[in-house]
Amino acid sequence: QKTSFHRSQTLDFKNGYAFSRLPREGVGGETLYQNQLSQDELDDLCTKGATLTYGQVKRSAPSRFTPAFVAYDKKVLKFDAYFQEEVSISAEEHYRIRHVCLYYYLEDDSMCIIEPRVKNSGLLQGKLMRRHRVPKNEQGDYYHWKDLNLGINLSIYGRTYRLVNCDPFTKVFLESQGIVVNPPEELVLDPYTEQRRTPVQKRIVPAGPDPFRQFLTYDTKVLRFYAIWDDTNCAFGDHHPCVIHYFLADDTVEVREVHKRNDGRDPFPVLMRRQRLPKIFVDKNKNFPSCVLEITDHEVQEWYSPKDFGIGKTVTLLGRTFLIYDCDKFTQDFYREKYGITDFQPVDVNKKPLEKVAQVIPPYNGFGIPEDSLQNCLSLFPKPPRKDIVKMLENDHKVLRYQVALESPVPEDKNRRFILSYFLSDDTISIYEPPVRNSGIPGGKYLKRTKVTKPGSTPENPIYYEPSDFTIGSTIEVFGHRFVIIDADEYVLNYLEGNAESFPAATVQSIRDHFLPRKVVVETTSSGIPKKDLDDLIVEVQQELKLQQPFNTRQLHETFHHFDKEGSGFLDRERFLNICDRFNVPSSTILLKKLIDYCSCDDDK
Repeated sequence: QKTSFHRSQTLDFKNGYAFSRLPREGVGGETLYQNQLSQDELDDLCTKGATLTYGQVKRSAPSRFTPAFVAYDKKVLKFDAYFQEEVSISAEEHYRIRHVCLYYYLEDDSMCIIEPRVKNSGLLQGKLMRRHRVPKNEQGDYYHWKDLNLGINLSIYGRTYRLVNCDPFTKVFLESQGIVVNPPEELVLDPYTEQRRTPVQKRIVPAGPDPFRQFLTYDTKVLRFYAIWDDTNCAFGDHHPCVIHYFLADDTVEVREVHKRNDGRDPFPVLMRRQRLPKIFVDKNKNFPSCVLEITDHEVQEWYSPKDFGIGKTVTLLGRTFLIYDCDKFTQDFYREKYGITDFQPVDVNKKPLEKVAQVIPPYNGFGIPEDSLQNCLSLFPKPPRKDIVKMLENDHKVLRYQVALESPVPEDKNRRFILSYFLSDDTISIYEPPVRNSGIPGGKYLKRTKVTKPGSTPENPIYYEPSDFTIGSTIEVFGHRFVIIDADEYVLNYLEGNAESFPAATVQSIRDHFLPRKVVVETTSSGIPKKDLDDLIVEVQQELKLQQPFNTRQLHETFHHFDKEGSGFLDRERFLNICDRFNVPSSTILLKKLIDYCSCDDDK
């Protein structure tokens, strides 16, 4: 009636080591009695009395087991074999015999096939089959050393190997295993290899003419001629320097073109490939189709030979005419020995230098400045004339302004006034006419900024106006129009005095004399009168005049200058008052009288 059949644990770990111990309880938890023998054990003790007295009988030790990979380590069976390989792409051989060595490794029953390498054979030789167990049939069997013997055919992966011989170790091993080794066979040789090894019989040279005698005599001997190919008859033609090579070994001709640096031609070295060139063709029917590349000996009556070439001769090779003007030293020695020619004077083919035609500058057409128009004659893509950058940076925004009057026989142009601006950065001039109301002339820009030449200068050597040419009263001719300088800006006087060493003294003195009366007036008006009082008085006069009837101030100023014949800046008091009355200027007011008294000088001026 037992229900528990578990066994107690006998495996344990102590201090990290595994060990076994005796069970403490029996199966199912039964109590174990120490040193208590069972009935079976007592029966054994009774029947084995002799064993307890003399001990157990010693048995012989079992034979030691040796695995195959140890017993057959480094023991290999070697067989010499060959196989036949079909050759279908060669006309000299239809099959090929290849010799191989078959190795059988006894330790793991694996095999490998190695073909000895032959130098320059052109075949992939070496290990033809890697080491592995080779299948014998489709049932999964593998080749065993019992299947190997001499004189048998061994089929491996569709290729049949014939075993013909083996080494002494293989023979001894097979015989020790009870296998009768067949007698060895002769190794079949490759017929094509044997044919190549047979010595080639020397060809007996006949006593008569030999077609190869010329090659043996003149091999590596070449005649070199220097020639010129004249191609000027064609479009964009030129004289092409060439080198003609005549090969004495086979009477062939090669033409090479000599290229120079940046000659504009494709760098093809060979103009005509090496070939025999026909000189005279056989007469044939013109309607018969033919091609130049298919010329045979029957179609050519005569080929080019060394006697057709020489210095000074003209030869036509495939439609191109070459003039030979020189040759090298070997060619000279060849012609001297064979043909007796001694004159080898080279022909001069150098081009005569062309006469340099002087470039004629066409006359100036009047458009733009001469320097700018000249660039169209110097290059196809004209560039703007170079400017003086240093001068432009030093004189930037420096402008000399003058007031000029137009000198014209037309009455309407006498009262026209212009502002002439001279730009010191690039010596250009612009003229502007201030607009005048009800004058009938719109005014505005009269001349855009440009350089102006002096009268009498030529387009080849133009002479432009300079600041030294502008003096008070001088006449400036601008493209056929004459202007008289009547006034200048104060900046002109300051610039000329600051750079007096760069201008004539007469120009500086002319501007000084023109501004001298104005300085006298300024000194007169400012003497004894505080400047602040004078400025306040001028402001009050201006406010009072704004309340009166408006008048033409510009015309009033022009009238003052008109009666000032000497340009001194002074007028008689009576004439001054008459002019003011004419333009309805209220000169009788207290403020205007006070201003006139401040501006009065001696002699009632």
